[in-house]
Amino acid sequence: MSEVRLAAEQRTEFGKGAARRTRRAGKIPAVLYGHGSDPKHLALPALEFARVVREHGHNAVLTLAIGGENELALTKTVTTHPLKNYIEHVDLLLVQRGEKVTVDIPVVVTGEAQSGTLVNQEVMTVSVDAEALHIPDQIEVSIDGAAPGTQIHASDLTLPSGVTLAVDGDALIVAVNDAPTAAQLEGEETTSEAPADDES
Repeated sequence: MSEVRLAAEQRTEFGKGAARRTRRAGKIPAVLYGHGSDPKHLALPALEFARVVREHGHNAVLTLAIGGENELALTKTVTTHPLKNYIEHVDLLLVQRGEKVTVDIPVVVTGEAQSGTLVNQEVMTVSVDAEALHIPDQIEVSIDGAAPGTQIHASDLTLPSGVTLAVDGDALIVAVNDAPTAAQLEGEETTSEAPADDES
């Protein structure tokens, strides 16, 4: 994952009213913390940061220009408005070059399992430890030709060099099962539509 430069301003006003004014000015309220330093309250350019998230995902690493100094930061939490879909707030974690961080990486399933199967992806992301400047964009897992009964666990994932699991290796990622037959599906519908027993 590439490093992105972004200009940031320090905020001196706090609270909901101040956050609304920051957003009206085309900026996003953010907090930078980590390494035992006092949290810094920042304002990030909204359009530029939204583009960074689109292109680099929620684990983007930023070089923040703050008052003539540069700080390296990992995007830790992006809070989006549930209805209007704009970014309301960002939490940033101060990092150093070469430092390992724990992040959640998207798991992408590729390939086609055998016909007559049903593929269940149990988790959408997996936690890993990776160097801040070498966080993978995603981890791919192939189910090409997988037979019913196939299970892929976290320990089966192929991770890039320098990246290690931060979850139990037994954690189930993908399960390939026999697809239910039409008769089984019809039986389930009949069962679910059956009236409850009258207990009176």
